[in-house]
Amino acid sequence: MKVIVGLGNPGREYAETRHNVGFRVADVIGERLNLQWRRDEDVVFAKSFGGTPFFVVKPQTYMNRSGYAVSRFVGYHNIEPRDLLVVVDDVDLPLGKIRVRAKGSAGTHNGLKSVVEQLGTIEFPRMRLGVGRGDARRDLADYVLATFDPAEAPEVERLIIRAADAAQMFVVEDILTVMNVYNPDATSPDVD
Repeated sequence: MKVIVGLGNPGREYAETRHNVGFRVADVIGERLNLQWRRDEDVVFAKSFGGTPFFVVKPQTYMNRSGYAVSRFVGYHNIEPRDLLVVVDDVDLPLGKIRVRAKGSAGTHNGLKSVVEQLGTIEFPRMRLGVGRGDARRDLADYVLATFDPAEAPEVERLIIRAADAAQMFVVEDILTVMNVYNPDATSPDVD
């Protein structure tokens, strides 16, 4: 069974922030498939039973503690790391870009750091969604917890839709196929 995990922060005040694009991808998948969300411990999740069954998960432990919720969920359901796709924002990618990897470091992303720490491995697929860096003088935490500018909205919507498409492809294909279709340069290595 595969699992798509969108990272973000729970709460209405964070819903439209740059840090919550992972949650938004999960929400799009849920809407497309008319999935019923349930709360269990420290996650909100849905299970698709049509076609190839899979889970969509949104940790509710806030970004910096996402690994705790992810680890508990995949442990309970006996999910192998290779069957887990973690979807996160990335300030180091230009707005609208997608980068899919089969494994790799967490880089500077605290949510990914938490997942790596709790799973004890870097051997799980991840999809980074470019939210841009903005003004380098601006505090990074403030930037990712801010909403997108109105002018960015069309690009953000395209990003979310393409990322949901890629995540759904992951359910039925291997990660290398997803990388070949969605990465801007399919010849790049599979680690970051």
